[in-house]
Amino acid sequence: MAKRHSPLMSWARLWQRGLKAAMAAAPAPALKAPKGAKKAQPAKKAAARKPVAPKAATAAAKRAAKAAAHSAKAVVDRAVKTSVKAAVGAAPALLKPSSLRRAVAPAARGAGQWVDGMAFSRPQPGGLGTLAAMHGTGMRRYRVYKPAGLRPDERVPLLMLLHGCGQDADGFAASTRLHTLADRQRLCLLLVEQDRLANAQGCWNWFDTRHGRAQAEMALLMGALDDVCRLYPVDAQRVLVAGLSAGASMAALLASTHPQRFAAVVMHSGVPPGMADTSIGALGAMRGRSARRLLATAPASPQGEAAITPGAHDGPLPPPLLVIHGDADTVVSPDNGHAAAQSWAEACGARPRPARVVQRGQRHPMRLTDYTAPGGRLAVVLAEVAGLGHAWSGGHGQLPFGDPHGPDAGAMIWAFARRVFAQRGRGAERRGWG
Repeated sequence: MAKRHSPLMSWARLWQRGLKAAMAAAPAPALKAPKGAKKAQPAKKAAARKPVAPKAATAAAKRAAKAAAHSAKAVVDRAVKTSVKAAVGAAPALLKPSSLRRAVAPAARGAGQWVDGMAFSRPQPGGLGTLAAMHGTGMRRYRVYKPAGLRPDERVPLLMLLHGCGQDADGFAASTRLHTLADRQRLCLLLVEQDRLANAQGCWNWFDTRHGRAQAEMALLMGALDDVCRLYPVDAQRVLVAGLSAGASMAALLASTHPQRFAAVVMHSGVPPGMADTSIGALGAMRGRSARRLLATAPASPQGEAAITPGAHDGPLPPPLLVIHGDADTVVSPDNGHAAAQSWAEACGARPRPARVVQRGQRHPMRLTDYTAPGGRLAVVLAEVAGLGHAWSGGHGQLPFGDPHGPDAGAMIWAFARRVFAQRGRGAERRGWG
């Protein structure tokens, strides 16, 4: 357990720092001549004078040393007074609660309201709740964005967002600017943040299914989703999950494990689940090794060992998938985007339709491929963006992992969601008529 320091101890440390800085910056004190001592004579005159007796020279040296010490003490006293005044003046500001809160980046404030929350580990089959606590993953901070004017009796869609490595919830919100989409289309956002104790780089441990860290984090994410669905006016039948990089891999794993909870899933520059089960294997999968093997052989399911095979699986099929990947991505190979689309489509019994090239204004062009199942049901959309690296397409150009020259990923997500919602509505109608 970390030691807790009192405000007084903090002031003392600040005083010590100010004292060291003042002593380092203070000029060497000038030595004052003792009383009765005569001014120094020119060299020639001094040489002509008789040498001073040893006893008198010793007394003069003592008086000079005493004067120097007195002058140095005065300098130190002034430095002490200055540093103490600075410490006392700064202490109240340091102790204000508002200074301890993390402010939302100006680029992600929006017209709505941001609300903080915390999801805690819950008992899971196999003792995953205990495992989560052992790995330092027993809780997760999350942020909810509510559009302005949201009424308690409304039921709006919810978009769950999982950031990539080296990001947090605030940075991801600012980079993607999806709060603007939430304001325009009236939907809520849920951004869950990885704990640095669980992964030093802030990555979601999507790959570690062998030791249970992936399952433990999924349990926490589902706990956050349950909290938001209970506390906010969202439609539980219109929940989407999207992620970037490691967040994309975790989003796909989450949706394939809990397909009944998500209407759709979006993978932006991620690795399909099941491609690795160790951190070393995940690095190889990012380079496309597993994806190329998968593409060269029979397609696999997005769940890896827990494969979903059409006709051999009695449970629900995975929700529709939107894959966004740049062909200039040097961090996560574009082969992973192809592998994700192919494996997901195979699990749904879907086949690709002719690709089409779309370009909006001066943004990067993209190649779109729809995969549809029998009956015309949309299963997968693969969007290959030309010239896009490892960054959120259409994101904030002044922040990490954002490319403003790419097509707007937020608009693509919402267009995909509308197709999925309409498809689900038609399916519900058909079931009602039957």
